Amino acid sequence: MKPRVLVCREVFDETLAILAEHFHVESNQGDQPFTATDLRQRLADKDGVLASTTDRIDGDVVAGATRLKVVANVGVGYNNLDVAALSARGIMVTNTPGVLTESVADHTMGLVIAACRRMGEAERLLRAGQWQRVYLKFMLGADVHGATLGIVGFGRIGQAVARRASGFGMKLLYSNRRRLPPAEEALHGAAYRGLHDLLRESDVVMLLVPYSAEVHYMIGAAELSLMKPTAVLVNVARGGIVDDAALIAALKARRIRAAALDVFENEPALNPDFLALDNAVLTPHIASASEPTRRAMADTAARNCIAALTGSTPPHLLNPEVLAQRTGA
Repeated sequence: MKPRVLVCREVFDETLAILAEHFHVESNQGDQPFTATDLRQRLADKDGVLASTTDRIDGDVVAGATRLKVVANVGVGYNNLDVAALSARGIMVTNTPGVLTESVADHTMGLVIAACRRMGEAERLLRAGQWQRVYLKFMLGADVHGATLGIVGFGRIGQAVARRASGFGMKLLYSNRRRLPPAEEALHGAAYRGLHDLLRESDVVMLLVPYSAEVHYMIGAAELSLMKPTAVLVNVARGGIVDDAALIAALKARRIRAAALDVFENEPALNPDFLALDNAVLTPHIASASEPTRRAMADTAARNCIAALTGSTPPHLLNPEVLAQRTGA
């Protein structure tokens, strides 16, 4: 009898076909979000699940899922999963790193340009019929070329952004849990700074750290006060890394120039005060949303699931310690 797999949200038909070669698949092509109760019921007889980053899967949800062997997240971030609780039950957890790096870096640089050059504000003005003339001080913004970019979180995506920023002649600073060896810093043309020094020196501060309790509200009122009044904050990491209320207050008071955000606290129910701010560029968590990238994410999650349920080690296993539990080592 084939293992049974749940796909929590809509995916590409081709991804379902890949899974159907190996499993009985219960899909959700109607893309209706599952509640915790829905998930508990649907996972009770499943061997695997492809979860989206909006599906909260914790110990309570899987308490009755005695057959469940793998949770394959369709995304690189996995703060929607209680990895410790899943590991305690011997359930493998996987994600999809690497495949979205370049697309996210593209979108991130787009946000930098849009915020610095007031593109969103300018388009709204034009669409509202308020463009009357061009004059010397009309819609003045900040230059991207030659600016100092401070990247907080210098992993795959941070380094991909650094490659793009070098084409704009930007000066690169970075802050990271671990400082890179000098040769790698030289390769990227990036200089290390502690977080507070980076905030003080940067014209653009970019957040690319993975979410964890350790970085919750990493950027709050105190940190925003360290930034230049001409600086721009860009967040494409996760909501909760920034205190959104503190950011809104700083933008209203023009304590910083602007912000460009792809992620928010409590999304999609973002703080409505953002919507009234001309100096905020907002996108709805779409940094990885190119068709090739989203296809690669779904297919990578499927391959992780297939490996886990056919006796192989998933290529992107986040909790390898469960393998020892399963073999009795």
